[in-house]
Amino acid sequence: MKVTLLTIALGTILSLVAAAQTRSTSQVFETTAGPVTITPIAHAAVKIDAGGKTIYLDPAPPAKVAGLPAADLILITDIHSDHLNADNLKALSKPTTAIWGPPAVVKAYPQAKPIEIGGSAEWSGWKIETINAYNLVRGPEPGKLFHDKGRGVGYVLTYGGKRFYFSGDTEVTPEMRALKNIDVAFVCMNLPYTMPPEEAAEGIKAFHPKIVIPYHYRGSNLALLQKALAGTGIEVRLLDLYPQ
Repeated sequence: MKVTLLTIALGTILSLVAAAQTRSTSQVFETTAGPVTITPIAHAAVKIDAGGKTIYLDPAPPAKVAGLPAADLILITDIHSDHLNADNLKALSKPTTAIWGPPAVVKAYPQAKPIEIGGSAEWSGWKIETINAYNLVRGPEPGKLFHDKGRGVGYVLTYGGKRFYFSGDTEVTPEMRALKNIDVAFVCMNLPYTMPPEEAAEGIKAFHPKIVIPYHYRGSNLALLQKALAGTGIEVRLLDLYPQ
């Protein structure tokens, strides 16, 4: 009886810990230049704070940005409405805010500054690299893809020796597989637009980040990702990016 009660109590504690980890979305990473705090907001939208500066990636609905601090830099990955939203960009901008994106984003939102696909730039202690993000096989109909090669990007952001990857909308591409020395990876996984968790896991294993955090995962079974990455040495952190 005591063993049973102890088992139940331990299970309850572990469940509460897991729930707390899921709800606590802000993640702090130590670097040689000071801490980097990354807060996924919802879906593809992420806020990064480091060195007194605030960066947003894809601050678009369903993310609610009212009351959030103004941006110093905003990075956009693609032209779709869950990545690029003019109203949210306006709400987060101040006179000195820089907005960057690949050429397709600049065409859709001329206030943005172009950063070439496969290129890199320096900004306030950060190195910002763009990684081609696209579908290989999935599309709305035969012969068409949801995300064409050469339109959208992912980003690798380096600060204080730590490298953070944000995949944008993509399948497992050669560019993803070729990534090196990634400390923290935010990887998309949702059908039909990108890929399922099991497929994402194959790409993640290929470039082997220290930590992976799923995002842009609406409707996905993240337990499948955990199972696929079990025993690889890659830490999987699950966050609730779609609160009710």
